[in-house]
Amino acid sequence: MNRLTTIAPDTAMPATWPIAANAIGPHSIAIVTDAWHPQTNGVVRTLSTTCDMLRAWGHAVTVISPEDYPSMPAPTYPEIRLALTAPGAVGRRLAKIAPDAVHIATEGPLGLAARRYCLRRKVPFTTAYHTQFPDYFARRTGLPASIFWPYIRWFHRPAETIMVATETIRAQLREQGLTQLSHWSRGVDLACFSPAAAPPPEYAGLQGPILLYVGRVAVEKNIAAFLACDYPGTKVVVGDGPARAGLEAKFPGALFLGKRTGAELAGCYAGADVFVFPSRTDTFGLVMIEALACGTPVAAFPVPGPLDIVTDAVGALSEDLTRAIDAARYCDRAACAAYGASYSWEAATRQFLSGLAPLEDDAVAALQAVPAF
Repeated sequence: MNRLTTIAPDTAMPATWPIAANAIGPHSIAIVTDAWHPQTNGVVRTLSTTCDMLRAWGHAVTVISPEDYPSMPAPTYPEIRLALTAPGAVGRRLAKIAPDAVHIATEGPLGLAARRYCLRRKVPFTTAYHTQFPDYFARRTGLPASIFWPYIRWFHRPAETIMVATETIRAQLREQGLTQLSHWSRGVDLACFSPAAAPPPEYAGLQGPILLYVGRVAVEKNIAAFLACDYPGTKVVVGDGPARAGLEAKFPGALFLGKRTGAELAGCYAGADVFVFPSRTDTFGLVMIEALACGTPVAAFPVPGPLDIVTDAVGALSEDLTRAIDAARYCDRAACAAYGASYSWEAATRQFLSGLAPLEDDAVAALQAVPAF
């Protein structure tokens, strides 16, 4: 017997419709992730917002994250903690939860442990492809990305469904032989991100145009390509990370504001003339739709993420980032805000629910009955 007749709500219902009142009732969902607070990045924001919305709709969500275990800093990236778990620890958590669905969000140590446990017990699970890990590791190691794709194929192949944010990434994974794909987009908190957000006091007196980057300050984000652009105005970087000190020293003319959240972050977006997204390793780029919702056009390279989000009406793409910036300045800010507002967390969370693999009663019994080892 299937404990979830269907896990997706009726998409014809309004966004405020309480899923807990649906005939299918609330459900227990386990999400295993190596990316979690206090990290600040698009993956964490996506997962935490999705969890908040699921709980508001009446679902019981348990997050298994590095917060639950001793951890060590990731090599070359101490802000990311790698969980140190005893054999079977993650499995015992899953057995205790006995969820209606298991979602493995990341390919790190916790994701590996959950994957191993589910496969041993023939328990269906889903995964998501949040980060271009082959490109990410290529930037950090100097090795070709092709070396890392076999791991990605191996990790995701047993999943019932692999959730992806864009059609470009879907096509890329299909080329790798991963075809069990479902769409899981992203959203914007429109109560926070809007053109009405007040610019930060640091913007006062800056030479325009103000060109903004928001995100992790790390080598894989390719921020140097933005800061090296020969374009007039002031370049502003919001965020923190291991590359910050080096970039500040190399580009003293740029303004580094550190980490900003909430209304302060929204003001950084709204007060900028162009949002510049230089990354070549993202699968989506949540910051782009936040900037657009604040009325700020986007300039980026023509790569996955920007290719799926940026249209001629709201930004510009070019291998020459300076040309992209110049073209983006002529976009209509009202059109940008309207386009950014079309990304809904309610719709994205429904997509997440519909992509989950419901566990049959025998799978739940397997989770609980077989000792973890």
